[in-house]
Amino acid sequence: MRAAGALRAAIWGLLLPLVSAQEGILHVFKNSDTQLTKEYCIYYNRNWSTLPSTLNNIVYTKLAFLTPKLLCSQSDVPQADIIKDKAIVVMRGNCTFLEKAEIAQHFHAKMLLIASETPIHIPFGNKNQSINIPIALIRNEDIIDLKQTLGKNVSVALYSPPVPDYFYSVVLIFLIAVLCVILGGYWSGMVELEKLKSAPNSESSTSLSSVENVTLTPVTAVLFVCISCVMLVLMYYFYKWLVYVVISLFCVASATSLFNCLSVLVEKIPYGQCRFPCWHQCIKVRLFFLALFCIAASVTWAVFRNEDSWAWILQDILGIAFCVNLIKTLKVPNFKSCVLLLGLLLLYDVFFVFITPFITKNGESIMVEVATGPSENSEKSDGNLVEASAERSAPHENLPVVIKVPKLIFSGTMLCQMPFSLLGYGDIVLPGLLVAYCHRFDIQTRSSRVYFISCTIAYAVGMLVTFLSLSLMKMAQPALLYLVPCTLLSSTLVALYRKEMKKFWNGNNYQAMDFAASEENPTRASEQHGGQ
Repeated sequence: MRAAGALRAAIWGLLLPLVSAQEGILHVFKNSDTQLTKEYCIYYNRNWSTLPSTLNNIVYTKLAFLTPKLLCSQSDVPQADIIKDKAIVVMRGNCTFLEKAEIAQHFHAKMLLIASETPIHIPFGNKNQSINIPIALIRNEDIIDLKQTLGKNVSVALYSPPVPDYFYSVVLIFLIAVLCVILGGYWSGMVELEKLKSAPNSESSTSLSSVENVTLTPVTAVLFVCISCVMLVLMYYFYKWLVYVVISLFCVASATSLFNCLSVLVEKIPYGQCRFPCWHQCIKVRLFFLALFCIAASVTWAVFRNEDSWAWILQDILGIAFCVNLIKTLKVPNFKSCVLLLGLLLLYDVFFVFITPFITKNGESIMVEVATGPSENSEKSDGNLVEASAERSAPHENLPVVIKVPKLIFSGTMLCQMPFSLLGYGDIVLPGLLVAYCHRFDIQTRSSRVYFISCTIAYAVGMLVTFLSLSLMKMAQPALLYLVPCTLLSSTLVALYRKEMKKFWNGNNYQAMDFAASEENPTRASEQHGGQ
C-alpha cells in the first residue's frame, strides 16, 4: 500500500503545474481596427484585485501612455483629464506600487499598469482599502512592442485564465523519453546479438549492424565531458553566432539518424528492391528516395523552425530519431566507463545549473540560459525563462537540443513563462547509453534481459522523480541529478544479486566462437555460466 501511495504521489507530482504564480493577461486591441489584437503577460496580486477568467462581457478601457514618468508624485500628471476613466501605464521607480495607485485613483484612472525594465513578479505590500483599481506589472519590452505593432490608440482589459490542474505536455515528454531509451537500448542489444552470431563468417552483414559503433573508453569519456564544458561556455558568450552552427549540425545529424532508423524498417519490406548504378556502386531505389525524404524533413524544419504552432512536431520526430540512433551508435564497453561518464556528467550538470548563478554577473544559470535560448523579450522567472543581454541574444532562435511539447492548455502561466515543456537530449541519450550497455551485457551472458528491463524501469522512476522535484521546487532541475543515481544503483544491485559484479564492471566480451557454441549447445552453456 505504501508503494502504491508513493507511486500515486509521484504521478500526481508529474501532472502538477510547474508554477503557481499569479499571472494574468493584458488583452489589447486597436481602436481603429478591432481585429488587430495582441496579448501580453502581466503579474498581479490576487489579494489586491480579482480579474475575470475570460474575456466574455469584459469592459475595455482606453490606454494612456505616461511613460517614462514614474507617477511617484501628482506633478507627474500634466493634466487630470489625460488619465480620467482610462488605463494608464507608467514606469517602475523608487516609490511603491501602492503609492502610484493612490495617485492614479486620485485622478480617476480605471487601471494602473507599471512597466518594468527588471524581471517582473507579484506586486506586494499592505493595500489600503480605499484603493480599488487593478494594479499589474508588465515588461517594458512588451509596452514598446505594443506601441510598435498596434500604436497608441488602443483599448485594454485584464483577465486571468485559470491555471490548469495539470499539463499533458509533461506526460508526453515522459513517454517520449522512456520510448527513446527503450528503442535505443533494444536496438543496441540486437546489433550486439547479430554481431556475435555473424562473427565466425566475417563476410556476412545485416541491416541492423550496417553502421559501425563508436566506443567510449574512459579516456574518451573524460575528453567528452571537457569538450562539453568548453562548448557550453562558448555557447553562453557567443550564442548569437554559434546557435546557427548548432542548427546546421542538427540538420545533418538528424537527417542521417532518421535515415538510419527508417532504413531498418524499409529493408524488411519485400518490395521495391530494384537498384541503379551510381559512382561504381548499385544503390537501392527505395533507399535513395528514403534519403531524399529524410533530407527534406530536416530542411523543412530548418526553414520553418520558428513556427511554434507545428514545427515542434517535426523537431521532436527528428530529435527522437537522433536520440535513438545515438544510443545505438555510441558504445560504452563496460560498467566502469558508464560510472565514470555519468558521474562526470552529473557533476557537470549540477555545476552549470546550481553553481554558475553564483559566478555569472547577473546570477544566471549557464545551463538554463543556453538551453532555453536567450531572446530579447524574455526575462528570468524561477529558472524558466532567461533575461538575455543584447550582446548575446539571437532573437527567436533556440538550440534544437531539446524535446519540446507545448503545454496545450492556454493560461497566464503559459504566456508569462514558457509555452513549452522541455527535456534536453542529454537527459535521454546519456542514461540511455547505460541502458544499451545493460542490454548488450544481457545478450552476452544470456540473462533474459534482466539488466535491460531493470535499468529501463529505473530510468522511468528517475524521470518521475525529476518532474516531481521540478514541481515542488519550482525551479530548473538538472535531470541527471536523479537519473544517474537511479540507473547506476539499479544496475549495481542487479549485478550484486546475480553475483556478476566483476564481469559487469569490466565488461564481458565473449568471443563470437564461444557464443556460437553456446547457440549450438545451450544446455552446456547454461551449466558453464552456472558454474561461474
